[in-house]
Amino acid sequence: MRSKVQLASAIALAATVLTALFGAQGSGAAATTPIPVAAKSNTPMAYVSTPVVQSLPTDGNAATDNQADDAVTSDHSADADSLAQLVAMQPSEGSVDSQMRCLAGAIYFEARGETLEGQLAVGRVIINRSESGRFPASYCGVVYQPGQFSFVQGSRMPSIREKSDDWREALAIARIAVQESWKSEAQGALYFHAARVSPKWRLTKIAQVDDHIFYR
Repeated sequence: MRSKVQLASAIALAATVLTALFGAQGSGAAATTPIPVAAKSNTPMAYVSTPVVQSLPTDGNAATDNQADDAVTSDHSADADSLAQLVAMQPSEGSVDSQMRCLAGAIYFEARGETLEGQLAVGRVIINRSESGRFPASYCGVVYQPGQFSFVQGSRMPSIREKSDDWREALAIARIAVQESWKSEAQGALYFHAARVSPKWRLTKIAQVDDHIFYR
């Protein structure tokens, strides 16, 4: 009887030792597992990663705006049956920046009194030059380049009668030329001279529009 009690005690003691041993090992494994910070709060635990932010090109929105402007310009061009009608659709008020003033000023002094097509052709030459890589890269740079336009004297443009119909017309033509909302007869021209002179240039003649002959 005594041996049976001793055996039972030995078995109970062994069971107690085994239980304590396995319990300690389990606590150690849990301690080595990182505990997410969220587990310390009452909020649901989630795996959070740092978001990857993709930078858009700096001109991404500007390109969209320009496309929108082009769409508006195209709509105006589609609605106009003539260049005169398109000129009449241009805004008559608003600020004029220095580059647009140089372009419109050149049209005003070089082709004032000519047809709208003649004024547009002059404007396109200035724009073409600024984009060609062979001349200054701005409208003002093209207009004020030494020895190019006779109305420029001492690096200055004469005063403009800004209340006149001629100036409003020149501004409208300048906007149309920049927007390319009406095709010019002198498309692609880089040079022109008055029809009354014959400089014998070795250039490709494109067209004569009013009192000017245009070349590329």
